[in-house]
Amino acid sequence: MNKDIIQGKWKEIQGKLKQQWGKLTDDEITQMQGNYKELEGALQKKYGYEKDEAKREIDSFIKENKWDE
Repeated sequence: MNKDIIQGKWKEIQGKLKQQWGKLTDDEITQMQGNYKELEGALQKKYGYEKDEAKREIDSFIKENKWDE
């Protein structure tokens, strides 16, 4: 479900991604184009998260911003 949320609300989410994870560049965020797996991979690469940890971080980010409602 969160994969659909990321894609569906990508324009809204982009600005918040930069605030949440400042190590992500604007170019990286633009290239993701709402792709959940790419966001997950970028967080693993930039922050050293394990796969499950990246998923938890993304899920938490979605819930905190109330995009899952």
